[in-house]
Amino acid sequence: MVRLALASGFLSAASGRISFINGNPDCWQNFLVYAGKVNSFAPASLVPALALVSTTLEIVFGILLLLGYKTKWVATGASVLTLLFALAMAYSFGIKEPFDYSVFAFSSAAFLLAAMPQYRWSIDELLIKNK
Repeated sequence: MVRLALASGFLSAASGRISFINGNPDCWQNFLVYAGKVNSFAPASLVPALALVSTTLEIVFGILLLLGYKTKWVATGASVLTLLFALAMAYSFGIKEPFDYSVFAFSSAAFLLAAMPQYRWSIDELLIKNK
């Protein structure tokens, strides 16, 4: 269940950002403004690249977690990505902000998933059974 919850969180956030669900073409521009605020320590010229990389990783992580493929590696990457996001939020907005949005909890859930010994109902499980 943790795997599916993380997958849905990543895919929901990324799909809204790229106007997949709500059809609003301003979503990406709004996200770029928010990404600039979160990454207030980064040069403004770097913000679009950070936004694109993070969104791409969220989509890739979401799909791979949904399928349960390379789960340990993907969960580790997801935990690092969300921890970096939480730390950037804490730096830019204060420590309360990442707690209010449960970013540390999301990151911890991904760390927990990475530490699990097996992944039921996943491609990983099927690959192990077929060895």
